Amino acid sequence: MLTRPPAGTIPDTPGSYQFKDEHGRVIYVGKAKSLRSRLSNYFGTPATLPLRTRQMVTAAATVEWIEVRNEVEALFLEYNLIKEHHPRFNIRLKDDKSYPFLAVTLDEQWPRAMVMRGAKRKGVRYFGPYAHAYAIRETLDLLLRTFPIRTCTNGKFQRHERLGRPCLYAHIEKCAAPCVQAVDETEYRVLVDDMLAFLGGETEPVVARLEHLMAEAADDLEFERAARLRDQLLSVRKAIERQQMVGEKQEDLDVIGLAEDELEASVQIFFVRRGRVVGRKGLVVDKVEDVETPALVARVLEQLYGDAAPEDVPREVLVPELPEDRELYEEFLALVRGSKVHIRVPQRGEKRALLETVTHNATEAFARHRLKRASDHNARAQTLTALQEALGLPEAPLRIECFDISNLQGTEIVASMTVLEDALPKRSEYRRFKIRHQLGQDDFAAMEEVLTRRFRRYLDERDEGARSGKRFSYPPNLLVIDGGKGQLGVAVRVLEDLGLEDISVVGLAKRFEEVYRPGESEPIRIPRDSPALYLLQQVRDEAHRFAITYHRSLRDKKLTASVLDDVPGLGPTRRTRLLKQFGSVKRLREQDAEALRGLSWLPDAVADDLYAHLHGGARPEANDR
Repeated sequence: MLTRPPAGTIPDTPGSYQFKDEHGRVIYVGKAKSLRSRLSNYFGTPATLPLRTRQMVTAAATVEWIEVRNEVEALFLEYNLIKEHHPRFNIRLKDDKSYPFLAVTLDEQWPRAMVMRGAKRKGVRYFGPYAHAYAIRETLDLLLRTFPIRTCTNGKFQRHERLGRPCLYAHIEKCAAPCVQAVDETEYRVLVDDMLAFLGGETEPVVARLEHLMAEAADDLEFERAARLRDQLLSVRKAIERQQMVGEKQEDLDVIGLAEDELEASVQIFFVRRGRVVGRKGLVVDKVEDVETPALVARVLEQLYGDAAPEDVPREVLVPELPEDRELYEEFLALVRGSKVHIRVPQRGEKRALLETVTHNATEAFARHRLKRASDHNARAQTLTALQEALGLPEAPLRIECFDISNLQGTEIVASMTVLEDALPKRSEYRRFKIRHQLGQDDFAAMEEVLTRRFRRYLDERDEGARSGKRFSYPPNLLVIDGGKGQLGVAVRVLEDLGLEDISVVGLAKRFEEVYRPGESEPIRIPRDSPALYLLQQVRDEAHRFAITYHRSLRDKKLTASVLDDVPGLGPTRRTRLLKQFGSVKRLREQDAEALRGLSWLPDAVADDLYAHLHGGARPEANDR
């Protein structure tokens, strides 16, 4: 039960506060202009609190806070703490799909254009997101006729660089062939900058330049060049037509539409640059907090732009309702962008119509999501209830962990831990173990070591609270062991030795899919068509797959270890540089000692050791030194 801090100890200053459960896990993060005023709201009569707030306070054991200088710092701190801890009672944004971006890798010597998904990385310029990857590829195919920058992988680029001849894209005039120095870096950068400007909405200068060059070529009777420029102009105009015009040509804005119920909300964002829709994104919000629409808008702004690059924050953001403390969020966005940002609710005209269009998209997406949510949630709830009844568990197993051992004739023994939460795989909490004390092919000893390491770490993190790495902070409601009575006995002994007998544990034998419980000689016969058995098989098979994958990676790494690994003084950087310069170990072995010593970045002593290692221990002749 939550203990109220002594009176007068809570400061009357801005800051962020964190509620923690009995295991020291952060379950809710908030911010406040005055910590004292805000936290006092949580310690009133529980019956007066909103339902989800009451659930959070009931689950919390302690509350801590961090003071800052002003509200903006409190907002940034709250965002960073939510991102770090993923508290269960904070609103979470999740993509309803992984949207693709058109990305240009500006951090490379020869930037390339490509389709990218997932987290953004520094040094890459992103455009979109787009609804479909094929839309990016079609747009890119049109633009390469005018801006022929490379789209190949680094491996393919280096291969053609060594061969001294370009790939097919250069022959069909969709790449300037930097791999064979057909274009210098300055000219190539101009192509890249022009493409970036075009994708950013500055289309008119490109069209005007192509029209001028085409007319100039025709006047000079260079009809083949004029025809190529005409084709480039047509491609550019087709690419422009793909971008819907929705506003003034110089306007940069994002439009956020919402559709919601008590549990979740659908968020749609249209990205408008230079008056054209250049991308869109859909999100689903899990409303684990009791929030009204203004507070929901604030959460969306916070998480949508908290990690954004300055160029991804527009001058204006259109929203359905203004967030509370509008000036605070405008200052928050201005700090990310580097210049002033306006948050507005459009009342009339084109912008109002655009917001209604985006909101309509959110409503349609939410209707589809609710149909799927209802079926999925009910099915998972029924499965967990069926498993609870089949195994006689005291509660529904909301968190299930499964352990599996994998080895090959006693070598490279590894183990895996997979996790289901609410009957869904939680891959971020999968763990793999390399057995430290290998005593031949002893799966029982390996299982004992792995379980001991896992649950000792849990006990340590439970005692240390938030100071620990939190990799094993959550105990399972049900522990599943891949194996029969022998493996189950090992698990029971480990839990008893660590004082964790309250954790339910079962063994799932592969041969007849029999489920064993502690203290019972006969297995439980769960019907073959039962969803409860299917759930156990799912977590078991996932643990087996994860263990096998790790085992194979270790085995492949051992088999493919380079002959260069054992050369004294030849670290990873020098090995990589050698292979990049000579192409292979075979080519490297063909070099004489003098050629190796001629490498300015390789010390002579290392060159001699390398030569000896590649030639069976034969050192270079004295006159070669």
